[in-house]
Amino acid sequence: MTSVPARVAQVAARHPGRTAIVGDDRRIDYAGFWREAQGFAHALRARGLQPGERVAILLPNRIEAAVACYGAWLAGGIAVPLNAQARERDFQAWLAHCDARHVVFEMRHGDALAAIDATDATRTQPIERWAIDGDHPLADASASNADAPGFDATGITGDDIALILYTSGTTGAPKGVTLTHGNLLANADAVVRYLALDERDSVLSILAFYYAYGASVLHTHLMSGGCVVLAQNLLFPHLLMDTIARERITGFSGVPSTFALLLERVKLADYDLSSLRYLTQAGGAMSPVLTRRLRAALPHARLFVMYGQTEATSRLTWLPPERLDEKLGAVGIPVDGVELRIVREDGRDADLGETGEVRVRGPNVMRGYWKNADATAAVLVDGWLRTGDLGHLDADGVLWLAGRRSDMIKTGAHRVHPGDIEDVIAEIPGVSEVAVVGIDDTVLGQVIKAFVVAPGLPPNSGNHIKAHCRERLATYKIPRDIAFVNALPRTASGKVRRAALLEPDTAS
Repeated sequence: MTSVPARVAQVAARHPGRTAIVGDDRRIDYAGFWREAQGFAHALRARGLQPGERVAILLPNRIEAAVACYGAWLAGGIAVPLNAQARERDFQAWLAHCDARHVVFEMRHGDALAAIDATDATRTQPIERWAIDGDHPLADASASNADAPGFDATGITGDDIALILYTSGTTGAPKGVTLTHGNLLANADAVVRYLALDERDSVLSILAFYYAYGASVLHTHLMSGGCVVLAQNLLFPHLLMDTIARERITGFSGVPSTFALLLERVKLADYDLSSLRYLTQAGGAMSPVLTRRLRAALPHARLFVMYGQTEATSRLTWLPPERLDEKLGAVGIPVDGVELRIVREDGRDADLGETGEVRVRGPNVMRGYWKNADATAAVLVDGWLRTGDLGHLDADGVLWLAGRRSDMIKTGAHRVHPGDIEDVIAEIPGVSEVAVVGIDDTVLGQVIKAFVVAPGLPPNSGNHIKAHCRERLATYKIPRDIAFVNALPRTASGKVRRAALLEPDTAS
């Protein structure tokens, strides 16, 4: 089969009555899901969608978001999932950049409506609007096309563009990662294999579909015949645990802050979580301390530490759970089909154990950035994707990351990786999260500042943290300043927005 939707069509044909997605207000089986996707595809075509045109999906995680994505694909369109929590100016920039012809959005979303109106004012041909008002917004399209001939998903080729994903946390002009159906299928197949997913699996999905990690969770489980149970956020974490127990969920995916919050606010032992077969973690480095706490709290669930990038569809490496103790802090081995190399600043390959830039290639690597040839040329070099991440490979071929090149702190004559300091501070009981940045200094160029989320420590614990660092770190790595904050600023994908920590209104 040549695409993810073709695989899902196969599941729908073989197991039509199996539950595909559970939303806040309803459940939909594979037959119903495929019928709604087909119906939306017909409706798109009836309103003039041409192959290759963009369908922007401005929705939170709900069944209709998945229907809109698969319907767009069946109609020959390119799906563009957008961050539903953004504001008018972001939506307007994205809609203009991808030149969306159709937009699916919730009628009550004022910023979305304002952005569509503003975008329409600049065009000769207005945007086709699919405003959701009610629990079954695309059901009318499905019902009105019930007797129409179905779209054949096998006609989708691997070279066809499937998604444009706007990378989170970027500044300036929008940067849209362009992924083909071949990219999606290659990465999904690799993830399905190492997680050993099948129709018996179900996942509690709190990761947004406009985020590569969240999209991967959706597509891998649907093409495996599993069930995706949707949850909007972590506002009430105890309700998530209730859902896992009630639905007998087998998998849960999160970023480091997800697990830190659960461990801080929920007594996991109070819930029957025995159905959990696996946990996956990506979206930034998870400290060894947090990893140990999570494994102690859920010892029966296999924990998969992973690393990836939107530009590589989602996943680049995974660490087999059986090697977690041996390789604590590493992000693992390449997923099937991916090659890794570590490159020095002079462009030559680094030796084993030597830190350099991580470069990758494989069938999951993007086609490029949408309408941005210069940005594409800067990161796709001789068939390799320049990730911008620093790391090294050990003798077993396992990758260890050392942060982003852009995050490197240059203090005096030294270069410091923030992760080295963050891991040490995270060891302190009472610290739940920490982020380290370099701030400008007239003498040293930069000095180190740590932002600490520590509900278990008194606010005057800065000297205690510095003393802990002095016992474990070189002198030049000890933070000069410690700031206590209620939360760290994060992107939609859960990664810390270090640049935001340098803004004047951040606690000091």
